[in-house]
Formats: sequence, C-alpha cells, structure tokens
Amino acid sequence: MYGVCGCCGALRPRYKRLVDNIFPEDPEDGLVKANMEKLTFYALSAPEKLDRIGAYLSERLSRDVARHRYGYVCIAMEALDQLLMACHCQSINLFVESFLKMVRKLLESDKPSLQILGTHSFVKFANIEEDTPSYHRSYDFFVSRFSEMCHSSYEDPDIRTKIRMAGIKGLQGVVRKTVNDELQANIWDPQHMDKIVPSLLFNLQSGERTESRSPSPLQASEKEKESPVELTERCFRELLGRAAYGNIKNAVTPVLMHLDNHSLWEGKTFAVRCFKIIMYSIQSQHSHLVIQQLLGHLDANSKNSATVRAGIVEVLLEAAAIAASGSVGPTVLEVFNTLLRQLRLSVDYELTGSYDGSTNIGTKIIKAHEERQLQEAVIRTIGSFANTLPTYQRSEVMLFIMGKIPVPGVHPALTSTSSGPEGTRMIQVMLLKSLVQVTAGYQTTNMLTALPSSFLEPLLSFSLTEDPELRLLVLQILLSLIDRHENTPKFSNISILADISVLKLKVDKCSRQDNLFMKKHGQQLYRHIYLGCKDQSSGRQHYETLFTLLGLLSVELAVEEVVVDLIRLALALQDLALSTDEALPVYNRCAVHALAAAYLNLICQLTTVPAFCQHIHEVIEARQKECPHLLPEDVFIDNPKLPSSLEKVEGDVLFLQSKITEVLGGSGYNTERLATPYVPQFTDEDRLSKRKSIGETISLQVEVESRNSPEKEERTPAEEITFETLKNAIVDSVGMEEQERERRRQVVEKFQKAPFEEIAAHCGARATLLQSKLNQIFEITIRPPPSPSGTISSGYGQTQSRSVPIYEMKFPDLCVY
Repeated sequence: MYGVCGCCGALRPRYKRLVDNIFPEDPEDGLVKANMEKLTFYALSAPEKLDRIGAYLSERLSRDVARHRYGYVCIAMEALDQLLMACHCQSINLFVESFLKMVRKLLESDKPSLQILGTHSFVKFANIEEDTPSYHRSYDFFVSRFSEMCHSSYEDPDIRTKIRMAGIKGLQGVVRKTVNDELQANIWDPQHMDKIVPSLLFNLQSGERTESRSPSPLQASEKEKESPVELTERCFRELLGRAAYGNIKNAVTPVLMHLDNHSLWEGKTFAVRCFKIIMYSIQSQHSHLVIQQLLGHLDANSKNSATVRAGIVEVLLEAAAIAASGSVGPTVLEVFNTLLRQLRLSVDYELTGSYDGSTNIGTKIIKAHEERQLQEAVIRTIGSFANTLPTYQRSEVMLFIMGKIPVPGVHPALTSTSSGPEGTRMIQVMLLKSLVQVTAGYQTTNMLTALPSSFLEPLLSFSLTEDPELRLLVLQILLSLIDRHENTPKFSNISILADISVLKLKVDKCSRQDNLFMKKHGQQLYRHIYLGCKDQSSGRQHYETLFTLLGLLSVELAVEEVVVDLIRLALALQDLALSTDEALPVYNRCAVHALAAAYLNLICQLTTVPAFCQHIHEVIEARQKECPHLLPEDVFIDNPKLPSSLEKVEGDVLFLQSKITEVLGGSGYNTERLATPYVPQFTDEDRLSKRKSIGETISLQVEVESRNSPEKEERTPAEEITFETLKNAIVDSVGMEEQERERRRQVVEKFQKAPFEEIAAHCGARATLLQSKLNQIFEITIRPPPSPSGTISSGYGQTQSRSVPIYEMKFPDLCVY
C-alpha cells in the first residue's frame, strides 16, 4: 500500500509539489530560490490556488514547529512573506487567514526566536495595502500577545530587549493595519487602548531608567537604531497622530490611569514628558480635549495628596505652553473656574489640616509647604493659560477672577467658611496673584476696555484694606495694565536723575480713548495713590511701586490736564508729609517727601519747562545740603539714614505751589487749577477701609439726604439735549467736579467743627420729616382687604368698605371646589 502511494507521488497536486521543492534537504542551505520563483509564478498565474498554497504551507509549518525543526519553520515563513509581497489579487484574503494562523502559531511558542520571527512577518504584512477589504478578520489576539511581549521579563537582558522591541513593532503594525480601515475592528476601543498605551508607557518609562545609566557615547551611537525608547516614542507619536476628534479621550484616559497606578505624578518628569509627546503629536485643533481631560482628572484627585495635584498642575502648565492660541477651547471660563476651585480647596486644606475639614484620628495629615507649592503651581498655570488667549478673552478672564475674590460685606457668600477670616485673606492673596499672572504682558490700545469700571472699582477697593500685601498686589496689577511700552523696569529704582534721557523712556501720544479714561477714572487713581502714601503700614516696596505708577501715568496717559493734576497730587503728598495730624512714622514721612521729590524731578523734565526744572533742581540741591534724608538716595536703601524725629521742615527745601503755578502759567498751563490744592475725594469705598471717621460717615448720610430731600420736589421742565449741550457738559465737567469737591469739603468741615447739639437737631429734623413721609405712604398703600359682600353706607352718605374675616365670607358655588 505504502509502495503504491510512493509510486504515485508524481500524481500529487502541482501546488504541493512546488511547495515541497522550495525546502532543501539541509535547512542550513536556506530557501531554494529557483523553485521559489516557480512557486511565485504559479501563484500569480493561478490565483485561485493561493488559498490552498497557504493552507499547505501552514500545515507544514505547524508540523515543523511540533517537531522542533526550526530551520524549516524559518524557510516556510520566508516563503509566505515572499508570496504575500508578490500577490495582490482578490483571493488574497483566504491566503492571509492561513498566514495569520501561522504567525499566531509562532507567537504562541515559548521560544523567543520564533516570537520575533512571527512579529517580523506580521510587520511586513501590516505594511501591505490590500486591494479588497476583510469583514471578519480579528486582531484581538495580536493586540494582547504583542502587549504581553512589551512587558517581557526574560532572564537574558539582550533577549528581553529584543522581545520587547518586537512587541512594540507588532503593536505599531496592528495600528497601521487597522486605524484607517473602518471595516476592521476599532482599535480605539477602550479594550484595545487599555492594553496598547500602558505597554508603550511601560517601555518609555523603563527606557528612562536605562538611559540614566547609559553607556559611553560611542556605544550609545552604535546602538541608537536599536533603542527601545526611540522605537516606543515613535510608535506612540504615530498612534496619537492618527487619532481623530472622537478618539482622543480613549487614547489619553489610559495615560492618566497608568500615571495614577504607578504614582508617576509626584515625580513630574515622566508625566510631563508623556504629555509633551501627546501635545506635539495630536492635531492642534484637538489640543483643548487633552486640556479638558487633565482638568477633569485634577477635579477627580481633589482630595489626593498635594504632590499628586501639583504634578497634574505642572503637566497642565506644560500642555498650555505647548498648545496653540485658543487651545483652551470653547469652555474658557470653565478652565479657570476649575483652577480657582483647586486654589480655594488648597487654602482650606492648608488651614484646616485635613481633607474633610476635621481633625479626626486617621485623617491624612497635610503638609503646609506642599500645599504652598501647589498654590504657586496653580497660579503659574493660570498665567500660562491666559497667555494663550486673545485680548478680548483675557479681559473676560480678568473680570471672572475679580468676581471670585471674596470681599467682606460685599460678597460674603464667596468667603471661606471652613477656614475663617485667615482663609478669606489667603484666598484674596492667591486670586490677586492669579490676576498678576493673567495681566502680565497684557497689551491693549484702549484703556477703557482694559480697565472697565466693573473691574477697576473692585480692584481699587482692595487698595484701601489694612493688609499691605493685598495693596501691593493691586499696584502690580495696575502697572501691568497701564504699561504698554515696557517702561515699568525703568522706574524700578527711585532716584534723582539730572537727565532722564538715560532711561530711554518710550513716550507715545495720548489717544482720545486714553484721554476719556483719565477723565472718567483719573480722580480715583489719584485718590488711591494719595491714600497708599498715607497708610502707616506702607513700606519701601509700596513707595517704589507707587512711584512707578506715577511715572507710567506720566508717560502713558498724560495730557496737559493730567500733568497738572499729577503735579497737584505731588504737592499734596508733600503737605501730607508735613502734617502732624496724620501721626505718620518718621520713615513714612521721609519716604513721602522723597517720593514727591523724585516724581517732581521726573515730571519737570517731561514737561520741558526751563523755569519749572530750575525750581525743582534748586529745592533738590538745598535738600542735598541741609536734609538729605528727604531724598530717595538716603531713604530707599537697606539701612536708611533717618533722624530720630523729623523737625519742622520749611524754607528752601520745600516745593512751592505758588512758584510752580507761576512758572507753568507762563507756559500756558491752567493756573487756576494749579493754584487749587489737591483734596482727595472720600467715597463709599471707605467702608472697606480702616480710615472711616464719624465726620466722613455723617457727611455721606447728609449727602444722600440732601439729594433725596422733599424740599426739592419742584421739577424743572425737561431740557432739550443737543450736540452743544453734550459738548458743554464734557467741557464743564472739570469745573463741576471742583464745585462738588468743595461742597463735600464744606459738609465734612461743618460736621467736624459744629457743636453736637446742632448736629443732633439737624439729624432729628431729618428723621421726623422722613417718618412723616413714611406714614403718608403707609396710609395710601395699606387698606383693609376687599370684601365680596360689598360695601355699606356711612351716616354721611359715603360708601365705606366693610372688612369681613375670610372664614365668614360667602362665595358663589362656582368658586367652591
């Protein structure tokens, strides 16, 4: 029987004979190339036989693997590879099934060489573009097996590296084969991404450890092509680069989980590197999706340790810096809301000492210095995000943050309830620091849009608080917004310069919008500068910042009217330092004198009026000889040279308002305005300040009463508003402000100096009048409830409403149900 079969060997199918002929007697000789060419020609000539050729090769390979004839296994795989590369017909699908079956057989082997051989064959197959799609092919096994190879722990380090690199290349092949084919299994499904991404990150991380103890440069250059880290990074970038809009989340979520599971946020370095790869690899229009996922992850870890949260924030900082303009996406304010919420939580954690607001045994102990580091990181990240935004969005963010700052008595709901007043103060400091970051580098051509009333007024209210740190932060924010030509560093040191041209100031012509801004808000700014100098807790840094603010106003927003007001302000500061009523310490009085001298020296050279400059320089020279402690060079130093008490300052060492008015009047300046001493306006903002006095409080009440007095019930006829009316209103606004200021001063003076009986009688009369009016209103509005039973007639023929209790009222049947 066996002999008959042997004699009939020539009757076997031709494709089997061609396949058998490619195998030599000795596997060391390798593939018989001539016979391989015959087999390839036959497959191309009769493509319907391709599936049978594949099945037969698969049968031989399985048998050779089982018999450990690995030489023939390699020959069979080489033949399969060549047939695969040569044939692109419609019958290729059935051949591919046989091919993948053989690759799977090799990958399931325990022998590393067969695993690597099977991977190389799969990679070659992945690079082939098939003409016809396959509806039923599955790559689940290959994803799992290649991911497992990426985590290989083989004893021999060289073989272990080869297996891991083979696994990485295999995953790269799977991605290439499936990512663009909608008919294939979706490689972006979480079940696949949860295997692929961690495998790549594992090799990226292990590669970092091996690089830290890397060999010599010569050896490194020789092995550079074989580096698993380079291969892993290239594969990771390719995967992310192919991700569409809907797949970003599935690709990034495993990264976040991997960093969580292996505690890699705390080190920051690896996490930052991962997200740098992500941000540089994905399409730029998808950047905001990564940002949103990081923000969501930060919220999810809000009760984790400060080091973990700080690591996530650092990654956010780097991601925002890499992302293009507008990468924050449509939810701009939500980004800042999340960061500000983390800032508030961190402050509460630091002050309460626990994550749940209690100090029970077993709660996680919080380290204050780690929370501080987190807070600084959040503030830097807020600034980094703001730098990616266009100007109009940055303005919205500034208003948003300002609305979050707790103001006692104004926004009590925003104050920190769990950490008390100290928590409120810390949140104020942190949010103002955030505003400093947001406004840094802010460029605008219109000050009215950069500093609207809704932002400026609450900001300036903080300059009236007792806390010197808050006041300093407010001044820094103002400097950032007003400085549009980078002049701030040039005013950093207060000194008397004989020639200010060495500062190389950039002075631009004041625009119409800037002029309107100063007309609207100039008096507010002057007032807060005056009160900042008047505060006893102001230190060297405060005075230096106030000088910078005065200098910026002079070069950025100065028209003739502003220059006059600034000179009046400087002279008022000199009067403040001379006054003994304010009880200012010696240092503060000397500092205010020095500040006024330095500013007048600056403004006189900017106005370029020779007589004005001469007077200022004469006074400065007199001070240098007689009292140098009134000049900045002796005051704003580490160890100021000050007298124990400041004697009465008079004579040539003072700047004279009459002299300045005279010399500037000759150059066309408004002498009437120059001759009027500057008096700061007191407004309702002082309720936030410690500077509230009884006289000022009563003056506010009298002012409100005088405006609402019934004595002024007579109404004037409506005035016709024309262009001339509006023009006159703008021109006369300055005079009206002066009259209003003088009226207020008289009211304050009256209530400060008048006898108590007179004040009491005045207030009593007002109260009686108010009560009578209220009684009239109540009589009109409060009447008995209407009765459904009608009215009754009084004795005088008048109808009078009869009040009936509701339980006695009789309603029609239709009204009852």
